[in-house]
Amino acid sequence: MLGESARPREVASIGLRIFENDSTGAIIIFMKQVTLISDGACVGNPGPGGWAYILRYAEHSVECAGGASDTTNNRMEITATIEGLKALKQPCEVLLISDSQYLLNGLLSWRFKWRDNGWMRKPKKGQERPVLNADLWQELDALADKHTIRGQWVKGHSGHPDNERCDELAEAQAAKYTDLPCWTGHVS
Repeated sequence: MLGESARPREVASIGLRIFENDSTGAIIIFMKQVTLISDGACVGNPGPGGWAYILRYAEHSVECAGGASDTTNNRMEITATIEGLKALKQPCEVLLISDSQYLLNGLLSWRFKWRDNGWMRKPKKGQERPVLNADLWQELDALADKHTIRGQWVKGHSGHPDNERCDELAEAQAAKYTDLPCWTGHVS
């Protein structure tokens, strides 16, 4: 507990709040607590895709979205989180909200083993295989190591307002690519 003897100091270069206890000299560091909501969408899978995130800090929020002409839903899910983490200018405590168990499990659990195994999967039987989307997982791994991240899974299309908004933004981005002459897929 911080008593009256704790003096706050701001370390401007990295944006952390530091409290030093006058009587014990103990240092307590607080990172900004942000919420990152991310989602990906894909028409056809593979096909045109979109990603989106909402980043919330205190009363502030930012929405961002983008897309690709030939991708998969999983790549868009990972990309949304990469782009959200890139938007953070300092180490933060991040609550990541996603409807993708693939993303959350990969980020919070699997990536450590993948990294230790040189981004290869070791199946119970058979040959080693590269981790799918290894290029994105490696980028996400490097970004995630700068932050403290917790995950929260929400069921897609279940009425979570921020997840629904991200889905809307991601689908709108995917739709932009379905009208391109280079896209030869079909929408069913």
